[in-house]
Amino acid sequence: MLGNERSSRTGPVLGSLLALLLLGAVAPAAAVAQSRDFLFGTPRTTFTLRAGLHMPRAGSGNGTESLWDLTRSELTVDTRDLAGASIGGDLAVRTTNRLDLLLSIGYTNSKTRSEFRDWVDNDDLPIEQTTEFSIRPITLGLKAYLKDRGRAIGRFAWIPETWNPYVGVAGGIVFYRFVQHGDFVDFETLEIFGDRFYSRDRGATVHLFSGMDVAVNGRVLLVGEARYGFASAPLSTDFVGFPDLDLAGLQVTFGIGFRL
Repeated sequence: MLGNERSSRTGPVLGSLLALLLLGAVAPAAAVAQSRDFLFGTPRTTFTLRAGLHMPRAGSGNGTESLWDLTRSELTVDTRDLAGASIGGDLAVRTTNRLDLLLSIGYTNSKTRSEFRDWVDNDDLPIEQTTEFSIRPITLGLKAYLKDRGRAIGRFAWIPETWNPYVGVAGGIVFYRFVQHGDFVDFETLEIFGDRFYSRDRGATVHLFSGMDVAVNGRVLLVGEARYGFASAPLSTDFVGFPDLDLAGLQVTFGIGFRL
């Protein structure tokens, strides 16, 4: 049963690959559209909606066993099982032809069912539990395009370029929620008990990202982006003795943007 559930997690990956193929298919059509499309004046803001896959690093605690380490060693959970859906939104304010001030918000969530690797109950049945993990980053940063995004024709007309790669850096705060619930083993008494362990907190985060805009027309963009966030935050009293929880991870998203 658990194997089938893990296989179902390939859905977001296949969705991302299909979105990448769509991005490649639309690019030639966009090039044709650009030959006849223009705007009256340079756009000043861009709003983007993105969705894709988040893959947490789930790292160790600088030589100390982390909660992620314990989860992987005791339960049938691998790092790849913690991957989950990611959604986000960006509001970019143009400062120069190649530079935007960028406000970003996001949300990622994963839900992983597991069982103890080396223990079963008195009826030789698996001891099962669920791990839920979500993060909500809010960042402010700079987004730099590697070439001009368009050119002015006369005093009023502005013609956008077909494709524009970009890089960026951002900083802010990330909120997390970590929950494990189900059945567990008391290693002192060897009794099996049901419980729910919970932690939530926040920490500072830094994001590095790169991507590409592909213009469908003067107003609409297709966007593909890879973003890596660095962060950690304290655990609550349900998880005493562990170092800060590693919140770093990679997001790969695709979406649509609107020039305003």
